[in-house]
Amino acid sequence: MTDAKFNEFVEIVKRLRKECPWDREQTNDSIKAATIEEAYEVVDAIDNNDFAELKKELGDLLLHVVFHTVIAEDSNHFTINEVIDSIREKLIRRHPHVFGDTKVSGASEVKKNWEEIKLEEGRKSLLDGIPVLLPALQRAHRLQEKASKVGFDWETKEDVWKKVIEEIEEMHRSEKKESHDNLENEIGDVFFAMVNYSRYLGINPENALRKTNKKFIDRFGYVEQKITESGRKLSDSTLKEMDKYWDESKEKY
Repeated sequence: MTDAKFNEFVEIVKRLRKECPWDREQTNDSIKAATIEEAYEVVDAIDNNDFAELKKELGDLLLHVVFHTVIAEDSNHFTINEVIDSIREKLIRRHPHVFGDTKVSGASEVKKNWEEIKLEEGRKSLLDGIPVLLPALQRAHRLQEKASKVGFDWETKEDVWKKVIEEIEEMHRSEKKESHDNLENEIGDVFFAMVNYSRYLGINPENALRKTNKKFIDRFGYVEQKITESGRKLSDSTLKEMDKYWDESKEKY
C-alpha cells in the first residue's frame, strides 16, 4: 500500500469521526469488543483458507487500528505516526540479528533474545505482557512457552505425560471430596498439564480445540439434518438413533 493510499484511508476515518453521529460517539472502550471480534474473524478466514475473506477481514481490522488511533488523537494522546514509529522502533530493537551485529543459530534463539530484550525494556517479569483476556488455553500456552525460554521446563516429553496422568488421577480423587472449589482447581490443573503436553508435541492447543469444536458442530449438524429429513424433531429421537447418525457423520467430517 502506498503512502498516499494509507493517508487517504486515515483521512476517511477522520472525516467519519467528525461527520457521522455514530462514529463521533465512540470511545476506545466502546469499540474494544468489536476489535476483538474482528480479530477472531481474521482467524476464521485463516482457518477456512479463504483468502478473499481474509483480505476483507484484515481491512476491517486495519479500520479498528486506525479508528482507535483517531479517537486517541482527539484527546491528544498519540497520532497514527507515533503508533507507526513505536512499532518500527520495537521491530528494529528486538531484531538485532537483522538490524545489528547479533548472531543467532535459529528461531529458538531469536525467541530467547526477544524475551531478554523485553526485560531490558523494563518488564518486571518474563510473564508480563500476556493479556489477561486471552482465551485460557492460549494464555496457558504462552505462559508455559515464555517460562521454557529461560529453562523452566520439563526435561523430557515422557515427564510431561506423567504429569498429565498425575493431574487426572488427582482430579478423579477430588470428585469424592465433594468440594466444588477443589475440584475446579484440579480440573484446571488437568487442562494446564494437557496444554503443556501439546506444547511439547508442537501443537497449539487453542487451534486444536477450535478445530475439534468445528468438527463437533459439523457432525452434530449432520445428525440434526438426518432426523429433520425423517420428518421428526431432534427431541423426538433416541440416543441410539442419534449415535447411529453420529457414526455416519465421521465418514464425512
